[in-house]
Amino acid sequence: MSYALNELGALLELKRNDAVLGYEVAFGELTVDVAPAHLVAFVEFLKADSNCQFSSLVDITAVDYPGRAKRFDVVYHFLSMYQNHRIRLRVSVREEDMVPSIVEVHPSANWFEREVFDMFGILFSGHPDLRRILTDYGFRGYPLRKDFPTTGYTEVRYDEAQKRVVYEPVKLVQEYRQFDFMSPWEGAEYILPGDDKAKA
Repeated sequence: MSYALNELGALLELKRNDAVLGYEVAFGELTVDVAPAHLVAFVEFLKADSNCQFSSLVDITAVDYPGRAKRFDVVYHFLSMYQNHRIRLRVSVREEDMVPSIVEVHPSANWFEREVFDMFGILFSGHPDLRRILTDYGFRGYPLRKDFPTTGYTEVRYDEAQKRVVYEPVKLVQEYRQFDFMSPWEGAEYILPGDDKAKA
């Protein structure tokens, strides 16, 4: 299987050297790094080429690397039922970059791209309806970015007195605490009966 994936990676690099920046086979999966400017044409090629036939878009997601100049990797997973292969495309972009939408090639990308926008704040140029899909209309921030606070910014609860849902800033009832995870016996200052025998 790994040999076939290496062969496929080499074929893609040969045929589409304008789009393919590199590839690797790890853990039985082929990952291809793609230039953002050639993404749509490359996805069309993967779908139409007789050696590929990646007709099923399985998922689109992203990974946040806040320390890098190209902060995000937008990741696409495709399946070829004809060749019995899977492929992963990886597009690295800066925070302010726009990624070309692949909705024209794979209409099922519509909601996947909306989800990536909602969770990471990555914009897709040419998307027909790019708006939030999982969070509320007035939601601030992007929950899957690594700099987003785990508590969030607002709290939603039902107020019995007002008989409606209310939005409030998050109020923590206790200070954030550090836990040392020691068992009660490890830091003990006292000697339990029988401990003196262990030293003998």
